Amino acid sequence: MAQTEVKEELYVDQYTLGLVGPDQEWAGTVADGGRVTTYTPPGCWGPMVTPSFHGGHEVTRPIRVEGAEVGDAVAIHIRDVEVTSMATSTGSMAERDEAFGDDPFVDHRCPECGTTWPDSVVEGTGEDAIRCAECGANASSFGFEYGYTVAFDHENAVGITLDKDGAHELATDAERVMDIPENARQHPILLYEPDGMPGTLGRLRPFIGNIGTTPPVTMPDSHNAGDFGQNLIGADHDYGVETEDDLDLRTDGHMDVPEVRAGATLICPVVVDGGGVYVGDLHANQGDGELSLHTTDVSGTVTMDVEVIEDADLDGPVLLPNEEDLPFISAPYSDEEIEAGDDLGDEHGVDIDTDAAPIQVIGSGATANDATQNAFDRAGTLLGMSEGEVRARCTFTGGVQIGRLPGVVQLDMLVPADVLEESGLGDVTREQYGL
Repeated sequence: MAQTEVKEELYVDQYTLGLVGPDQEWAGTVADGGRVTTYTPPGCWGPMVTPSFHGGHEVTRPIRVEGAEVGDAVAIHIRDVEVTSMATSTGSMAERDEAFGDDPFVDHRCPECGTTWPDSVVEGTGEDAIRCAECGANASSFGFEYGYTVAFDHENAVGITLDKDGAHELATDAERVMDIPENARQHPILLYEPDGMPGTLGRLRPFIGNIGTTPPVTMPDSHNAGDFGQNLIGADHDYGVETEDDLDLRTDGHMDVPEVRAGATLICPVVVDGGGVYVGDLHANQGDGELSLHTTDVSGTVTMDVEVIEDADLDGPVLLPNEEDLPFISAPYSDEEIEAGDDLGDEHGVDIDTDAAPIQVIGSGATANDATQNAFDRAGTLLGMSEGEVRARCTFTGGVQIGRLPGVVQLDMLVPADVLEESGLGDVTREQYGL
């Protein structure tokens, strides 16, 4: 990962083949306080059905942030997310056991000639369209258990699901309709032309499913999380690990949290010099939990400003959502609430701490309970609190939300300003919420 000249504005349209880690080539170096614009291809389904990929996403090459050193954090201020696809296909998946070894997202092999991570070609449309370049067999490791095709109305932020004829029509022009970037190497999932639940109307609000900093070891980009990462334990492929403890090296870029959208700030730990910020897996919409395990993968552009926070003691990401995305209980106090609190404090003879700001600590693990415990541990370390105090503050001024099942959560709480100052997050939280 050689260093390059520092740019105030950096445009990125180069991608990895499904991997993140310190051996990936830099996309470039951006100044501390500089701006990055990425043009990203769709996430899950395209890479999943393209057998040359070593992971389930196609993320950008890592971006070096000037001055970011191990032990710091990078604050990613997301300014804009724009979807450029006109349609996509998605749904719940069915695995083709003969087309992979331990993990259908990672160790692909042709079911006939046995070539590992084979190159592939497209012949026609449908679930048998992706063929091994060596022998011509259907080489994809996935099909749909239940799938659907969605066309977007960008102006009004809605999408509709199509019938069989509509899905087939888009499949015949899949790369253009999905706006697959020139440097991308995935096949467009529209080729599969699924046609479930036709005529359903859905609301759209784009967000980033996989964004963060580079882990210190190479791993599949889709597995950089405590739930998907479970598939690496004991796996007999190049990226397998031995124990649960080995997953502590993850940086939890693969969150699938819908609040990671324009206007939010994501604060990520720096565990390799330069940070290695990467972006991918844009979604047009998703309900909490991503209950099909997949949603509306799209191409698009992301504009973000990056800022180094020195000596931040982060073990995982911290999200500062848009204020409108915060739960009622953890939103910043209004002037009226502060006044009422002060009056109540006078009545009972106690000083009221109304100088506080909300944060969401991301946790991940094998289950939602494991992910919540991971978030408790991370919050306690970051804020210097016992687990009991973390639980109490999250009960009285916050809560827990499900980003993705089985195991990514957002732990909400209002944190006193002096504690945030001590943690290094005081300035960034005040900026986010105008405090």
